[in-house]
Amino acid sequence: MRIFHLATLADWEAARASGRYTTSTRGRTLAEEGFIHASRGDQWQGVRERYYADVTEPLVLLVIDTERLTSPVVDEEVPGSDETFPHVYGPIEVDAVVRTIPLDVRAQPEPPQPVAPAAVPPPSLPPSPSSSPSFSRLFLEEMFRNVAVASAVLATVVVTALVGRAVDEQWGPVTGALLGLVGAILVVRRSRRGHRAQG
Repeated sequence: MRIFHLATLADWEAARASGRYTTSTRGRTLAEEGFIHASRGDQWQGVRERYYADVTEPLVLLVIDTERLTSPVVDEEVPGSDETFPHVYGPIEVDAVVRTIPLDVRAQPEPPQPVAPAAVPPPSLPPSPSSSPSFSRLFLEEMFRNVAVASAVLATVVVTALVGRAVDEQWGPVTGALLGLVGAILVVRRSRRGHRAQG
C-alpha cells in the first residue's frame, strides 16, 4: 500500500544522510509525537492546506511503500476529524520512500515587472493581383479543365464504340467503348501527374 507524508526538503535531505526519516509533522519529531503522521492519496492535499499553507521553504511529498517499512502502520482517528489517518509507529527507512515529488512553495506573488513595449512590425503589403491569382480564377480554371477532360473522354468513348460497331455488330460497341474509356483514363492520369509536377 502507498501512503504519503509532507516533508520539508531540509528534513528529507537529513533523512537521506542518516538513512531514517524521523520528523513526525511540522515542528515535531517522532520522539515528541510517538508516531509519524501520514495520509492516504485523497488526504494529503487537505493536510497541506490546513497545516503547511504558510510554509515558505521547499516541500516534498514522500510516497511510502508500507510493505518496505519495518515500523507498524496504524489507521487512527484524529481529534477534530471524522476520518482516520495512517500513523507510522517508528522511523521511516529511506528505501521505503519509493518516490519524492517536489511541491511548489506558495509564496506571495511578486509585483509585476514593467514590460518594454514590443516592437511593432511594419505593415505588410497585400500581394499584387498579378502575383497571386484569386480563388475564383483558380476555381474557374480547374472547372474548365475538368469539363475539357470529361468532353475528351466522352468523345473517345463514342469514337471507339463506333469503330467497334463497324468491326462487330453485337459486341463491338461495348468492347470499343470500354477500350476507349480505359485509354482516356490513362491519358487523364498521365496529364494530371504532369500538371502536379509542374505546380
